[in-house]
Amino acid sequence: MCSAIRATLLAAFAVCLFPIGTAHAKFSFWPQYGSWWGDHAPFRHNHQHRHTKSESTKENQPQETPKGPLQIIISIADQRVSLYDNGTLAARSSVSTGVRRHPTPLGVFSVIEKERWHRSNIYSGAPMPYMQRITWSGIALHAGELPGYPASHGCIRLTNDFAVRLWHLTKRGARVIIARQDVVPVEITNPHLFVSKPKTAFGSPESLAVADNSNKTAAATQAPLMSNVDKQETADSQGAGPAPSGAALQKVLPICVFVSRKLSRLFVRQGFTPLFDVPVKIQNPQEPLGTHVFTVMGPENEGSAVRWSVVSIPEQSTSADSTKERKVPKQQIVETAPSATLLPDNVNTALDRIEIPQDTVEQISQLLIPGSSLIISDYGISSETRPGTDFIVLTP
Repeated sequence: MCSAIRATLLAAFAVCLFPIGTAHAKFSFWPQYGSWWGDHAPFRHNHQHRHTKSESTKENQPQETPKGPLQIIISIADQRVSLYDNGTLAARSSVSTGVRRHPTPLGVFSVIEKERWHRSNIYSGAPMPYMQRITWSGIALHAGELPGYPASHGCIRLTNDFAVRLWHLTKRGARVIIARQDVVPVEITNPHLFVSKPKTAFGSPESLAVADNSNKTAAATQAPLMSNVDKQETADSQGAGPAPSGAALQKVLPICVFVSRKLSRLFVRQGFTPLFDVPVKIQNPQEPLGTHVFTVMGPENEGSAVRWSVVSIPEQSTSADSTKERKVPKQQIVETAPSATLLPDNVNTALDRIEIPQDTVEQISQLLIPGSSLIISDYGISSETRPGTDFIVLTP
């Protein structure tokens, strides 16, 4: 009799456990929920960060492919991140940025390192899951707690679901812009913007030229520090590998051009590697140009002309208290196109005031592909711009 009762109790206990095991299986395989920005399991600080079989299977799941260059824009006032794919608003979510004593820096950045399970080497090993570094001094985007107002030590905390999806979508070099107020990309045409040559427009790798050796400045000394730059974004940013050849860098990676009014100079990098720099003339050099980020969008139709968008970063003072208690929704799925935004008047004026040597224009035009960018700013190169970074421009 006792044996029968014991067997019955064990059977009932097993039935009760079965749904729990099923739920855990669904937790592990979040891509099955369908919609690319759909919900999935919440962030848990006590994750042991082990590479389990289920985690390995997750990594083999197909991921969404961007339609064009990605731009991640953070608004301090709104405590919000906006993701743009090929110039179109794709998704938005709330963030928590730095407090007054540890403010989040403003300016132009890019993703320079990615690590799935990172711990801070500054703040007692604090967990920073799905970390995307934007400065070597410690600023990054990562999953974390969002109280509804600035609360970090300078990093940009994301909701867990947004952080996971964003981490799988981006690659090293993805543009990140941090501004006081919200800013948006606007399509622009201007005769002073670079255009691709007919033989090289979005096309044949064989025709992409390397900049003249006489114009190279620090590339020879800094290039050896760029190991695995063009491949590391697909791993955990921990594996070492042989440095890619110069030819490979020239063929596949976008370039970034930086024009500094302060220095009256133009700089070019490709794959975080300096290529060359030249002096430029700026009309009325005592007058500000502003800070503007131009990006080559993916072509709408095969063989179409180069499409440019611009994000203009206004410089204005905003009370630190204005964001302290401002509550924002945790995440929104964008279902409609954003309303049209007017191009700031000073953008075209800034382009018209810059005179670039024609041979430099030719060299840049031969290297231009979707994702390439042009940054114009009143400021010089930030000390954050180092080997292994794109140009980092800090704004007040």
